[in-house]
Amino acid sequence: MAVTFRKGIESFLKAAGWDGANVRPLPGDASFRRYFRIKRFGGSAMLMDAPPPEEDVAPFLRVARWLDANGLRAPGIIAEDSENGFVLLEDFGSGRMRDYLDEWPADEPDIYRAAVDTLLEMRRIGPGPFLDYSLSEYLREVRLLVDWYCTSQNLYVDGDSFNSAWEAALGDLLPRQRPGVTVLRDYHAENIMLLGSLQKQGLLDFQDALVGHPAYDLVSLLQDARRDVKPELETEMFDYYVSMTGDDPERFLADYARLGAQRNTKIIGIFVRLWRRDGKSQYLDLIPRVWSLLERDLTHPALEPVAQWFDANIPPELREAGGGGFEV
Repeated sequence: MAVTFRKGIESFLKAAGWDGANVRPLPGDASFRRYFRIKRFGGSAMLMDAPPPEEDVAPFLRVARWLDANGLRAPGIIAEDSENGFVLLEDFGSGRMRDYLDEWPADEPDIYRAAVDTLLEMRRIGPGPFLDYSLSEYLREVRLLVDWYCTSQNLYVDGDSFNSAWEAALGDLLPRQRPGVTVLRDYHAENIMLLGSLQKQGLLDFQDALVGHPAYDLVSLLQDARRDVKPELETEMFDYYVSMTGDDPERFLADYARLGAQRNTKIIGIFVRLWRRDGKSQYLDLIPRVWSLLERDLTHPALEPVAQWFDANIPPELREAGGGGFEV
């Protein structure tokens, strides 16, 4: 089947010395980016097509170079055309953490521990030269639930009290984001590649990195929107992380719950937006898992203001249905 390229890609590949290679499109993600695997003469590379103005490859390149400079494995950059949104990258192969664990679930503890070790290394390195994960950004993200999920369900909710509840829940953790760590923001089993040794991991989808709280990427990994993580494994990995950092377990658990609730609230809004705006209805199937994780986070006392808002604004029948009830 012929591959349809955006204008300029063939010239870019030719300038990079990869003209005439075999090109195979890969499944898309939740953005406007497209990916292709390029093969020739026994070698391979990955082509990222990130069309402007919807996408900007500059943040990806900046974070990739920072990770590489600090001994973490981002894909090597072979060639780039930032103006047109083309990047040719090292091919990490097909050893995705998610796929490996689907086949070898008994290896979960070892694989997840290696992923937690990467977060411990990020913490040891310290924050990168990125913007702070501010309260205003946290609030903008959770507002996606009101703007997309609630409107899709014809719910007329109290937006002002929603903001106030989140300000009350999140304000206490902000001082513990100083000096902070680099937060990749989408650190989970579909964005981690296993490179040869199961303990050596390649990182993907990190272009939105900020400096934030060390619990954020941990909750992203252990409360995975796309893959079930057993509660006992989540607890084991949480305890391992805290044992290695010396954090106060109760305080860190409170922040973990705060950020889990914030992230899961955001994700529900994003998944509904992907359906309504972009026609990607497959993301609706993931909402019950995320909603279940959100409900669990809301039981922590640190989330009491937010839990009260959900009780007052989201009908029980929608919550019992895992946030479902969508008419596709």
